[in-house]
Amino acid sequence: MALSIWEMLAVLAAGVGAGTINTIVGSGTLITFPVLLATGLPPVTATVSNALGLIPGSISGAIGYRAELAGQRRRILKLSVGALIGGLTGATLLLALPSTAFETIVPVLVALALVLVILQPRISRAVQRRRERTGTAARPDGGPLLFTGLMLASVYGGYFTAAQGIIYLSLMGMLLDDTMQRLNAVKNVLAAVVNSVAALFFLFVADFDWTAVVLIAVGSAIGGQVGAKVGRRLSPGFLRALIVVVGTAAIVQLLLR
Repeated sequence: MALSIWEMLAVLAAGVGAGTINTIVGSGTLITFPVLLATGLPPVTATVSNALGLIPGSISGAIGYRAELAGQRRRILKLSVGALIGGLTGATLLLALPSTAFETIVPVLVALALVLVILQPRISRAVQRRRERTGTAARPDGGPLLFTGLMLASVYGGYFTAAQGIIYLSLMGMLLDDTMQRLNAVKNVLAAVVNSVAALFFLFVADFDWTAVVLIAVGSAIGGQVGAKVGRRLSPGFLRALIVVVGTAAIVQLLLR
């Protein structure tokens, strides 16, 4: 399907916006997906094209946060295994299940994630006090609970990706004793893993639009660098507030679809 010049510019701009917001918070798919649908692409083709196009943005954002990734190699390698398994499972479900299968559960998941993000400082303090009383140390990788939670979140990420970053941040914020910026850096790597494994699967079994893929890829790569420059300067409180605002907008859009 041929896109007009105006449609191409709109998709490119959406790619820049998605790459930027994905790197800072997540939910960039809520920018690109409606634009792709507006150009006339079928929902599954739009989802697949979007997943392929956002890979450079995820990688670009992760590179932009490379300073915050220092010292997290072991944690990232372990959690990436769960992200890979979940992403591949989600991509398979996209082609096997009806397109409405996740529409009921997704707003609930995002709302729960937002509640956890808001309560995260209080939860972290309570957990820290409990560790001090019991003499137990925090596990640097979050243990089996975080691995399982992120793997399940990645199933959703491989299926649609919208707001997966918010779910990642809420889980890691609860179960890891680290700064929001360092957790955000991990989130970008995990998103890159999920997008990449899902996209490689789609290359062989699903229809996609190469023009849309290239436009989103270029735009999201630019946006990833913009997002890293902006996001790394945000205070933890402001970043948390931004997550809540974007997540709330995501819930509204998902409910109105």
